Amino acid sequence: MNQKTFHIYNLDYNELTEQLTTLGELEFRAKQVWEWLYKKYVTEFAEMRNLPKSLIEKLENRAVIHSATIASEQHSGDGQTKKILFQLPDGQYIETVLMRYDKRRTLCISTQAGCAMGCVFCATGQMGFFRNLTVGEIVAQVLYFAHELAQMDEHLTNIVMMGMGEPLHNYNNTLLAIDRLTDETSFNLGARKITISTVGLVPAIRRYADEQRQTPLAISLHAATDEERDKLIPINHRWPIADLMDACRYYIEKTGRRLTFEWALISGENDTIEQARALGNLLRGMLCHVNLIPLNPTAGYGGGPSSKERVEAFMAELSHYGVSSTVRVRRGIDIQAGCGQLRDRVVSNQ
Repeated sequence: MNQKTFHIYNLDYNELTEQLTTLGELEFRAKQVWEWLYKKYVTEFAEMRNLPKSLIEKLENRAVIHSATIASEQHSGDGQTKKILFQLPDGQYIETVLMRYDKRRTLCISTQAGCAMGCVFCATGQMGFFRNLTVGEIVAQVLYFAHELAQMDEHLTNIVMMGMGEPLHNYNNTLLAIDRLTDETSFNLGARKITISTVGLVPAIRRYADEQRQTPLAISLHAATDEERDKLIPINHRWPIADLMDACRYYIEKTGRRLTFEWALISGENDTIEQARALGNLLRGMLCHVNLIPLNPTAGYGGGPSSKERVEAFMAELSHYGVSSTVRVRRGIDIQAGCGQLRDRVVSNQ
């Protein structure tokens, strides 16, 4: 994009209205453009058929709808998962994954290019942090796939912010994007259909609780003792498990909503009965649920996924403490759908 060009998804409704009136247009044109973007998911200004040609030309000269380009695209063998690597105008990459589950169409989106959290088993954490995404760059991932699904008479049912980056590290832009996606005048997805996954930024969790938002939180826990979690998740040195659990209890108390804990099961590492007991003791009596995910292996980490037998034993142990858990269905293993993996492959081949 040149300096005169703006990303139209970066604008809220009032900002769009201001831009159009600056171009000499009447205010009602903003509503027309907004509906084409957020209700009909157009990808070109020329598709906005009720706009005068003069306005379309102004928009084409000054704005872009999708500023990213597709650097790579992969489809799983079972046809249930599609992963796209987008290249942003400054050369950074982000990944977005569409997963089909029966009637659900779930989109996993990114909130940052890279990640500063450094979780050892995560391909994104292994690459380091580059920058936060703008509101428009977050929203654009959703509307790109909404447009694609609409061509098949399908629609997105769920969004998980579990792609590249730590959503609460890009707090303001992440929450502004959620506001846009849940606003009834724009994309109008139910707030509870979006899940924010955080590795455990304690002040941000408390802030989020204070704001009384409806969008669910998922905590990437992955270990129940500081000794074990320190090895997997560096941020645990700053906010150890006791501090994280205090923030989690504060969130539940303030909102009355159930928390989800994410647990990537790594064979021989955190899938032991000892860790299950420690987790059971940690979460006993808490309004929560545990999502167990057999590890998606990455080139930068030597661990592997737990066997079915170890997963079942882990779940059975948790049940003794009254802690509910389910095993998440893994999607896209054959196309390395774990966040960061496709970007690493493309960059290494350049």
